[in-house]
Amino acid sequence: MDFPVTFNIFDKAILAHPLFEAAGIFIGMRYYFYLKRKSAEKMSFNTSAAVLIGATAGALIGSKLIGNLENPYTLFENFSFKRFWTNNTIVGGLAFGLIGVEWAKKIIGHKESTGDLIVFPLILAMIIGRIGCFLTGIHEETYGIPTDSFFGMHLGDQYLRHPVALYEIVFLIVLWIVLKIIKKKNKFPAGFIFQLFMICYFSFRFMLDFIKPKVDIIAGLGTIQLVCIAIIFYYFFKLKSAKIVNSR
Repeated sequence: MDFPVTFNIFDKAILAHPLFEAAGIFIGMRYYFYLKRKSAEKMSFNTSAAVLIGATAGALIGSKLIGNLENPYTLFENFSFKRFWTNNTIVGGLAFGLIGVEWAKKIIGHKESTGDLIVFPLILAMIIGRIGCFLTGIHEETYGIPTDSFFGMHLGDQYLRHPVALYEIVFLIVLWIVLKIIKKKNKFPAGFIFQLFMICYFSFRFMLDFIKPKVDIIAGLGTIQLVCIAIIFYYFFKLKSAKIVNSR
């Protein structure tokens, strides 16, 4: 396979990443609305609209802000609006999407958790998006550092690199299965599945970024890793204070 993989659309070569990312968002949203129709928990239109707007706005801002702050020296020394707009990271999208939803809920006075229903559509969208990341190779910053391990792959240059996108796909599939098993037990409060997802994913991303090219910001950690630590601590204390339903 030659990297990056492109698709010829209207006589123009388009990278796989944006196409798979768009497909992931579309399919994930369709899956979400399918689950929402089947769900016994109904939200009012105002609540649904507020949560959707908050999540979208927060994710858009966060994905680009954290994506660009991965290398703050380039951002501030040689600013380019095109580079700023095209730099994204799911870590920033999830973190700031959370903030957007919490603000939206506070504005409309909605106190119940709204996250569980989005977990599996979100995982599905991320898996599809990561396929695009893998097919893009080293053309975008979604690749791993050089390695001599068994898992090393040529992703578009002379080095064998960690295929971090594939690692993440495998992790997300396993996480999907584990969360489905936990969800079927039906003995946890609303929001628990989403909180567990966030802790697991951000813990994974914290570790994964040690084998990705990064700019060290504090104590050998990159921007994404610092965001991961903040989210992990936030949800750790949230889970610790949650009251788990006793099934006995």
